[in-house]
This record gives sequence, C-alpha cells and structure tokens, in this order.
Amino acid sequence: MLDVAFTGPSLPSSGALVIFVAEDARPSGLWQQADEQTGGLVTRAMEAAEFKGGKGKSCVILAPGAGLSRVVAIGLGKASELDPRRLEEAGGHAAAALGREDNAALAADGLTAEQAAHAALGAALRAYRFDRYRTKEKPEDKPRLARLSVLAAEPKQAEAAFAPLRAVARGVFLSRDLVSEPPNVLNPAEMAERCRSLRELGVEVDVLGPQEMRRLGFGALLGVSQGSANEPRMVVMRWNGAGGGGKPVAFIGKGVTFDTGGISIKPAAGMEDMKWDMAGAGTVVGLMAA
Repeated sequence: MLDVAFTGPSLPSSGALVIFVAEDARPSGLWQQADEQTGGLVTRAMEAAEFKGGKGKSCVILAPGAGLSRVVAIGLGKASELDPRRLEEAGGHAAAALGREDNAALAADGLTAEQAAHAALGAALRAYRFDRYRTKEKPEDKPRLARLSVLAAEPKQAEAAFAPLRAVARGVFLSRDLVSEPPNVLNPAEMAERCRSLRELGVEVDVLGPQEMRRLGFGALLGVSQGSANEPRMVVMRWNGAGGGGKPVAFIGKGVTFDTGGISIKPAAGMEDMKWDMAGAGTVVGLMAA
C-alpha cells in the first residue's frame, strides 16, 4: 500500500507537488508559496493551459524550479459541490499524473482534515497494482510512487480521519488481490486458507469441508464442485467487535473460484475471466478485513 504520511503545511524543496484547484476559489497558502518560489511560473502555466480548476481537469508543470520536479494541479470543480467521492477521485487523478515520481507531496492546506483524508484515500486506491506475475514490463514504464506526504493544516486531525479509511483501503486491496489471482493458484482450499489469515485481526473463521457440507445438506454447493478436481470449501466469518447491542449484519458472497460450467454454455473468448466468479466472496473477505 502507498505510504501516506500527514505533516504540516511546509513547501517541500524537492520531488513533486500536487495542488488542488477549485473553480473561483482563492489559492491556498502552499499554492501561493509555490508560485512565488517559481517566479510566477505556476500561475502562468495554468493560464497558458486555460486550466481553471474544472472537475476532472489537470495541468502538469514540469521542472518549474524551486527544486521541484513537477507541479500537478488537479481540478475539483465547484467548491460548493465538494464531497468525499469527488475528493477521492481528485486524489486518484493526482496519483495517476505523478508518473514515475518516487515521492510526492499533496498540498491539502486548503482542505479540512476530513477532506484531506479522503483525497489521500483516493491516491492510495489509484496507486494499487497487482503485478505479481508480470515479467515483461520495462523498468521505465513501471510507476515508482511509494510515499505521499499530505501537507495538511491540521495533520493530527487528518491522520485520525484517515485511520478508518486506511483500513478500508487495505480491505479493498485484499479483495482486488483475491479477484486478480488465477484459478490454478486460488482454488477453494487456497481461498479458505487466505480467509483464515483474518484470524490475526480477531475475526472468527470456520472452514467447512465436503463432509461437513454434506452433513448440513449443502447439496447445491457440492453439486457445483463435482466439476472440479479440487474439493469445495465453505467459509463462515464472524466479527463481534462492535458489541452485541445492534442487529447483526450479514454478507453473502459467491465464491466459485472458476466457473467451469461456463465452458460448455458460453463463448470461449474471454473464458479466462470466469475466475471473477468469486468476486462476491472476495468482496466479503475484504469487508471483514476492513
């Protein structure tokens, strides 16, 4: 996961700087400092690009001076319409625009602590990669961003706001990892074993094998598994960390690690994508981890 750290609003002397720009909004302190330190280049570049902070728009300024490798301006749209989703999208756009930067700083001094946390979440989600089996990617094509410093007006409050979002991100990454694995690796036994790892987080995990499933009358699940050389598993996870006061919430996810039945009744093209038939279960595992 991208290393996200929250610090005070001090202009960095190297690396990349991300600034957020809302339509018709006053420049933040760090934005103004960057512009002053570069002799007004930031403002001139945005004017030349006709960048006005529109939603989804960006302006990348390479080697602007002041020791910075680049300044990335990300549009937020109208300030009155900012919400967590839009800030996460903006953070994702920023991560994508940073290219092969090792380290970057996100100027969030114009945002509240909660807004800064959601922008950081978007950057972390966008920086995710599943390249466990990739062997032919050229080094110059591989993103290198490993650390993002969020320059917040209230860094301690922003860090506190990000703590639950960091847990959400880790759950999302676990789900993405599971869904991305090929079925010859993630068979039912391996899927169950990865679920067992959640015990370290305090989650109760019970794994049922064929005998237990037969005793409980799970004939449909056993029938599906007859098309595979791998024995089936059913995983039940419980988390009672919130106490026993409220009503329980239950999630059910389909966990067929490869839909072999589809080979007979569906077109062959894209058949390898039937590994995604366990995405429902993968989502539930990520939810429980979060």
